[in-house]
Amino acid sequence: MAKHAYLPATQLDRGVLEQIDWEAHGKIRFKSQDALFADGPGQYPIEFFHPGRFFQSPVQMYRLDRSSNEKSPHVIAREILFDKHHFEMPIDSPAQHMGVQTHYAGFRIQESRFGDQSRLNWQHNDWAAFLGASYFRAIGDEYQYGLSARGIAINVVETGQAEEFPVFSRFYFEPPKEGADTVIVYSLLDGPSITGAYRFAMTRGSGVVMDIEANLFLRKDVARFGIAPATSMYWFSEKDKASNIDWRPEVHDSDGLALWTGANEHIWRPLIDPKGINVSAFADHNPRGFGLMQRERRFSEYLDAVHYERRPSLWIEPLEEWGEGSVQLVELPTDEEIYDNVVAMWVPRAKAIAGSSYRLHYRLHWGSQEPFKTNLAHCVATRIGRAGEPAKRLSDAHKFEVEFKGGALDQLPPGSVPETVLTISRGKILNAWTEANPNGVPGHWRTLFDLGALETGTDPVEIRLFLRIAGKTLSETWLYQYHPA
Repeated sequence: MAKHAYLPATQLDRGVLEQIDWEAHGKIRFKSQDALFADGPGQYPIEFFHPGRFFQSPVQMYRLDRSSNEKSPHVIAREILFDKHHFEMPIDSPAQHMGVQTHYAGFRIQESRFGDQSRLNWQHNDWAAFLGASYFRAIGDEYQYGLSARGIAINVVETGQAEEFPVFSRFYFEPPKEGADTVIVYSLLDGPSITGAYRFAMTRGSGVVMDIEANLFLRKDVARFGIAPATSMYWFSEKDKASNIDWRPEVHDSDGLALWTGANEHIWRPLIDPKGINVSAFADHNPRGFGLMQRERRFSEYLDAVHYERRPSLWIEPLEEWGEGSVQLVELPTDEEIYDNVVAMWVPRAKAIAGSSYRLHYRLHWGSQEPFKTNLAHCVATRIGRAGEPAKRLSDAHKFEVEFKGGALDQLPPGSVPETVLTISRGKILNAWTEANPNGVPGHWRTLFDLGALETGTDPVEIRLFLRIAGKTLSETWLYQYHPA
């Protein structure tokens, strides 16, 4: 396929699909009794999505069955044909006018048929969904959807290049074994610049873990080749909420990028809502992992019935060496919560050129916490305000307050004060000190400092900070990119 030009599938009912907007699409529901594996084998039935205005790409579905021929065993792929009678929809739904030659748009995996049906009825609850281009997502241990993953990212905000959205055009479902917690799905990825095959081994536990294998082949050169991409929404939090914009304290699906580098450093980079397109690259060699995390998990910090505090974090764990490259963070400006404006991905250092191929193996962890525990204190808050004290304000300067909690800070000897290691790319640090947070909570410390002398230049200020004592690192490294007003 990679040796031939990409041929997008033809959609015969585009006029009707354009009428199926978000509201109309949300009223269309697959009939649970018609779900794949509704009566087994396995415990997780699979339901399908109807196409609509935002999901027009044809997606073919297949069930894999082993032949009964013992002399020549092989696997047979049987297509699951679209039938609009498998869907419940209002009598006045535009979808009623779809022709017979249409398709499904994606699928979702339902909760267990053998679980507590009074709490998680499989007919009304799902734990993973694939819908739109190569996007997919899963719930965490607090039973909420939030950010999404993608099969691949092609030319995200690349100068002079339009972003490309390859599609998962086919899915193949392997009948599960009875009692198995893992669902196996194969997929074909196809687009103008790339084609490839994926294998998803998805396990439902307290959250969801996905082992992904992919063989990818490039048709064209790709300027920014994003592997294992995650995409999320960040609007504002306590550190950067503008007054009179929104009544809620915070609005985001993720509040920071966490990195575990090949050099064994743990980094926390709070997300921002920039005024323009912002791309940060964290160079690395064989990273241990990275992820877009939702650390703030208190309802009082959101006050929203959509429960942002329950949104899952997504941690990407390479299961092989990725070599030289960088974790790249793309942040786009937004003034609404309806847009995914953040992307995190691994970009290899070597150029992605036509004719090259990639074999990938990595794991996705969907849950409330990072999957690997350390003894380092986590950054739990970043706050920014006016610099100086009320009696003497500092012009053109800002005060930063960075809080760390837990880990090695819990075991500090009485009377010990951590040393703050603080560096900046430009400007001047004034009035810096570290103290126990005056809330009486053990192991909760904060560093305060004023950042000034930024009169010249408009470049952002890169700030780096961590705590240590007697040469021993106590906290993860806090990185921040400050954009002077």
